[in-house]
Amino acid sequence: MDNSVATTHSHTHETAVPVEHAHISLPQHRHHFETVEQQREAGSFGMWLFLLTEIMFFGGMFFSYLLYRNWYYDAFAVASNQLSIPLGTANTMILITSGFFMALAVWSAEVRKRKMLVWTLVLTVIFGIAFLCIKGDEWHIEWVHHHIPGAHYDIAEFVNPAAFGIHEQPLPPDMAQRTQIFFFLYFALTGMHALHMIIGVCLLFWLIWRARRGDFSAGYVAPVENFGLYWHFVDIIWLFLFPILYLINRHPLH
Repeated sequence: MDNSVATTHSHTHETAVPVEHAHISLPQHRHHFETVEQQREAGSFGMWLFLLTEIMFFGGMFFSYLLYRNWYYDAFAVASNQLSIPLGTANTMILITSGFFMALAVWSAEVRKRKMLVWTLVLTVIFGIAFLCIKGDEWHIEWVHHHIPGAHYDIAEFVNPAAFGIHEQPLPPDMAQRTQIFFFLYFALTGMHALHMIIGVCLLFWLIWRARRGDFSAGYVAPVENFGLYWHFVDIIWLFLFPILYLINRHPLH
């Protein structure tokens, strides 16, 4: 009797162990992860590591800008006053709005609201493209004014601003040449930021396609969450770019 009970208990224990450690079988579940939650945490950790490298990359560019601004303050102050405050402000509001819709998209995925997820992702794309269009218009203005660093860069409006209707103190020719450094860093910083925006918009189209297919309607939301981190990071980078490029030591033009 005791042996039978022991045998039964042993069999029960043996069959319970594999069930307890069995892998969950879902379409998105990769075999090298024990659970879907482990897969989600690994993906989130990987995204945070990626964003850390991005912070170091942009941090180096920010440091270069602030260092050169300290060395050639007069040139940087005059050059930054040529940027458009209305266009920069409009882009700031657009990105903040896109971040709001991206946050709604993550929430929609988590509560499994499929239609709302699709529409919030679409609105995020629209605002992202609007930002890029305005930034392209800004770059065109600098092209017209010969502010593109290189052989065709023109310092005339900085040496003799009154002749161009610009109410700034004229700069000596050697200091006026340093404005080219400002515009080089301006295009490097805003260009790299725009590249991240373009990549983000492309990924958003991919997410919209998957959301319409219903991939995120059964609790699998890791791609939306991780992309949300990326998009908010891009927003935050612009919130640093806007003041240091457009607003530092800005003065009214009379």
